[in-house]
Amino acid sequence: MSEATRALTFVFMDLEATGLPNVDPEIAELSLFAVHRSSLENLERNAAGTPVLPRVLDKLTLCMSPERPFTAKASEITGLSSEGLAQCRKAGFDDAVVKTLQAFLSRQEGPLCLVAHNGFDYDFPLLCTELQRLGAQLPPDTICLDTLPALRGLDRTHSHGTRAQGRKSYSLGSLFHRYFHAEPSAAHSAEGDVHTLLMVFMHRAAELLAWADQQALSWVNIEPMYTPEAPSPKA
Repeated sequence: MSEATRALTFVFMDLEATGLPNVDPEIAELSLFAVHRSSLENLERNAAGTPVLPRVLDKLTLCMSPERPFTAKASEITGLSSEGLAQCRKAGFDDAVVKTLQAFLSRQEGPLCLVAHNGFDYDFPLLCTELQRLGAQLPPDTICLDTLPALRGLDRTHSHGTRAQGRKSYSLGSLFHRYFHAEPSAAHSAEGDVHTLLMVFMHRAAELLAWADQQALSWVNIEPMYTPEAPSPKA
């Protein structure tokens, strides 16, 4: 637990990769939206009462060519392929990506909280793998919030574990539809999914900010998805 850490910037993230954990995937696309806590505590809303994206919002989206091939399902879902990335001359997850990521994060007021949906089982361990492969680290006071168990936990508290609560879907698309009665746009692109994640978070911002203050985990406790291979030697 990270009860003493109160994040001042929330970095919403999503990544697209070559497959599920059983194939030791690699990241092919990474997107981050950085929002200061003050913006999340003082959300603006439109005439219908729907929260609108904060005006002060930093974004970073990068595509990269993984060495491992995409599974057919991953390519179908994400719209990405090794051939398409190579045709656009995208390099892999390399030192340049790490420097860009670290520079982006260094511009945000810390401590930072990384936010991802299903982050503990996928996004955080895979990012940890890629960083470890290159001997890189995130700021040591970084914490992590997974909105999937957080929202389940909040609903369980409100519904006292009723059967109706147990039948709800907690996929990102289902949550967006439940909260906003619409379908999310650009699903399964990293940036589209981060936008959806941020909208879902803002719908319950006060509760999720309080949850993060009490329940978020330290980044140093995130284990890599698998043991990374050393980077290929440069020619």
